[in-house]
Amino acid sequence: MSSDRLALKGITKAYPSVVANDAVNLAVKPGEIHAVLGENGAGKSTLMKIIYGSVQADAGSIALDGQAVQIRNPQEARALGIAMVFQHFSLFETLTVAQNVLLGLDKTFSLTQVTQSITQKAAEYGLEIDPVRPVYTLSVGERQRVEIIRALLTNPKLLILDEPTSVLTPQAVEKLFATLRLLKNQGCSIVYISHKLHEIRALCDSCTVMRGGKVVATCTPANETDASLSRMMIGSEPPALAHRASTAGKAVLEVNNLSLPRADVFGMDLQGITLAVRAGEVLGIAGVSGNGQKELMAAISGEDERVMQESICIEGLAVGRLSPAQRRSLGLHFVPEERLGRGAVPVMSLAQNVLLTRQEAVSRAGWISTAALAAQAQQIIERFKVKAGGAKAVARSLSGGNLQKFIMGREISAKPKLLVVSQPTWGVDVGAAAQIHAEILALRDAGCAVLVVSEELDELMALSDRMQVIAKGQLSPSLARADASVELIGQWMSGLWNTASVRKEAEHAAA
Repeated sequence: MSSDRLALKGITKAYPSVVANDAVNLAVKPGEIHAVLGENGAGKSTLMKIIYGSVQADAGSIALDGQAVQIRNPQEARALGIAMVFQHFSLFETLTVAQNVLLGLDKTFSLTQVTQSITQKAAEYGLEIDPVRPVYTLSVGERQRVEIIRALLTNPKLLILDEPTSVLTPQAVEKLFATLRLLKNQGCSIVYISHKLHEIRALCDSCTVMRGGKVVATCTPANETDASLSRMMIGSEPPALAHRASTAGKAVLEVNNLSLPRADVFGMDLQGITLAVRAGEVLGIAGVSGNGQKELMAAISGEDERVMQESICIEGLAVGRLSPAQRRSLGLHFVPEERLGRGAVPVMSLAQNVLLTRQEAVSRAGWISTAALAAQAQQIIERFKVKAGGAKAVARSLSGGNLQKFIMGREISAKPKLLVVSQPTWGVDVGAAAQIHAEILALRDAGCAVLVVSEELDELMALSDRMQVIAKGQLSPSLARADASVELIGQWMSGLWNTASVRKEAEHAAA
């Protein structure tokens, strides 16, 4: 009898344009946290979907606790004690949190019981969420919490986590790690996918490294460095980020005392938001998910039509009532936090998705040059090293990280005057993150004004010239990056910037 909780042998899965998994072997022991590491498109997510039954392998075998199993669908996986948190969330937007969770549980549970269980689990693991909120009102970070809680409520013996911390704050990550260590001590096996190398080293007992659909290495993460893990994953270390001091020019984006009541009962009121982003600088906004980021981005992008005309200005022109398309004509390009559905249309090709925000391939008479559009998409694919089956590949066929690279590439290559980005490196590997960061700084150096909203404090520290924090719909004072620290920003994320000591510190930094 095998001592492995999970044993994969010779797993192979091919698609028309790529071999996603090529004779993959993987073994996970009971009570082990096992990392699967690889760059975007290495085949990690496909392998996890095969284990969970949502994708069928072309060849190979799966054994669970020494017994050969055939997992034909997720329902059978759950019956075997397997739970999975997907990188792309599988939630019904019009249903509440509790209704979504109920769909994945044994039908003997009532909605009332599930609601109570969610509240208890959320409090126990520090993953606060309101069970009666409709999913469409949740931020990406809050949706991540729903997926994690839904998986935990099944009491799994094998838990698969695909990029579970990609939109969680450092505080939430620590709480999640405490949860995972508790599950490990209870005998649960965990397969953990992440591009955050320091997380893997801190959390995982063992690691399997994939490249191009194949297993290329195994290791004990605690014995490795970020650099050695990076070399295993992408064949080299990512280039160091060159963040040179900038000389900011005139204000490109100004938000003037913006106050907006929440659009629905579960939203966040914006209260007196004032900020400015100048040419040749990056302003970073930090904050715990659900504190008004979503509402602020909708106001700046033009999606919220209730904004007063004078509340938002681009290069001195009041644009509060202008549509997103009209703002793009003034040089504003925007990357939302939701990739599928807002950043890209899942069933459309990459070439067609370029048309969502770029009109270079459209003639004055309104004719679309499909050849020019395909060439434009191909340029983005090549420049940003997007793994895809060409410009005709549909958006939903890409891995999450590769789709993020394409969307970022689409907006960056438009050479905007003002770039507004939410979660710029969500789910991308270390090499791709380094490239995206370098491209953002290159835009800044060329005179673009950049506003970055992220829950990754390390990312904001690396990119920003100035930082602000949003909490409970309010914005903190501006702080120069040189005067910011993780500890101070962490305090401000709780709304603690109005004390006398904090005001004095901010005034000293501004001086």
